[in-house]
Amino acid sequence: MIRLQDLRLKLASPAGEVNILQGIDLVVEPGETLAVVGPSGSGKSTMMMVIAGLERPTSGLVTVAGRDLAGLDEDGLALFRRQNIGIVFQSFHLISTMSALENVAVPLELARRPGARAVASEMLGRVGLGGRQAHYPGQLSGGEQQRVALARAFVARPRLLLADEPTGNLDQATGQAVIDLLFSLHRELGATLLLITHDPVLAGRCGRTVHLADGRLSAVPEAVL
Repeated sequence: MIRLQDLRLKLASPAGEVNILQGIDLVVEPGETLAVVGPSGSGKSTMMMVIAGLERPTSGLVTVAGRDLAGLDEDGLALFRRQNIGIVFQSFHLISTMSALENVAVPLELARRPGARAVASEMLGRVGLGGRQAHYPGQLSGGEQQRVALARAFVARPRLLLADEPTGNLDQATGQAVIDLLFSLHRELGATLLLITHDPVLAGRCGRTVHLADGRLSAVPEAVL
């Protein structure tokens, strides 16, 4: 599902070029669950953005679902994401002027799928928000907002789900419920899951864990988790 070969990313800064990713090699198989751990500023979120086609690498190969992302322009990348990738962020990224139902329906409407509202309504029911569909993000708790974000990420049945610290803004009990839901949807829909987290317990729920530090990737033995 994901193949990274000698992936490198350099960004300019007032102090000069900064090496964010330094020769990343990674293969993630279809249906796999992979946790990416490491200190803040190590490049985890940047690597996820590259995999999603939201950031262009300086060099190296990035293939997702068999497509070389370097061969796609911005419109092609947007279409590819819409058809293949769901993304969940720590800060929810819901559209404040849209209801929960409208937020979840957006990916389907952009893809011009028939019955987008009905499918979105069904998905909100599956994440336990059947009675909150007309509510706006500001009327929902943090846990409810993240459930809407999960419904939006899964509604188009993506082949790959990318989750960046999805419980970082939630209390422990609410975060646990959201993670249980995330893994339940993953199993139900068969999506590949790449999860960025600082939580070793959460990482331990994934089939495999890798460690990213100073822009370099290494495997994490099971005994460490």
